[in-house]
Amino acid sequence: MGRLFTFIYAVLAGVAIAIGGTVFLSLDNKVIGSLFFTTGLFTIVTLGYNLYTGKVCYVFEKNRAFAVDVAIIWLGNLVGTWAVGVLIRMTRIAAPLVEKAAGLCETKLGDDLLSIFILSVFCNILIFIAVDNFNNNKHELGKYIALFLGVPVFILCGFEHCVANMFYFSIAGMWSAKTFGYLLVMTLGNAVGGWIFPVARQLKNKYVK
Repeated sequence: MGRLFTFIYAVLAGVAIAIGGTVFLSLDNKVIGSLFFTTGLFTIVTLGYNLYTGKVCYVFEKNRAFAVDVAIIWLGNLVGTWAVGVLIRMTRIAAPLVEKAAGLCETKLGDDLLSIFILSVFCNILIFIAVDNFNNNKHELGKYIALFLGVPVFILCGFEHCVANMFYFSIAGMWSAKTFGYLLVMTLGNAVGGWIFPVARQLKNKYVK
């Protein structure tokens, strides 16, 4: 049952990110849209849901079973974002959102893979900062400041978040073999970005006394 709930909580995290993506697409002001997108991560960390980009940061601090959980979480995130994307396409608000998402997706799929990888690495450096501060910051206000700085910054910089992109590809109806390949590169880049600071912390704890 443990892994079933890991998957279910990952689906719910995908739904939360997709709702954040929906409000981002609904607003013309990118700054305000990026702030409200943070609703997704806020929901996930406060309710204890499973988001790939947050969990992958801790692979080297956990056991091997956790790595399997991270793969399950990625799949659950995909299911949750896809479901919301499909459902939104069936509503009256769909047309402008689909058009805007399609524009975003065309830009992403028109980029080269090295660029996508690098942008994904930087994205998850910020996600780690946001999530780790929420988990460990001793100041209550600092926990939430980290969330509401990290997420808008990665969006405004144009960095690539694989789970958010799962939603954009879904609502735009732009899934293909190429799309899936790009998503895997984003997934790998997010993993690498999420490992940089935790590995540095581990090395410091090991060698600096």
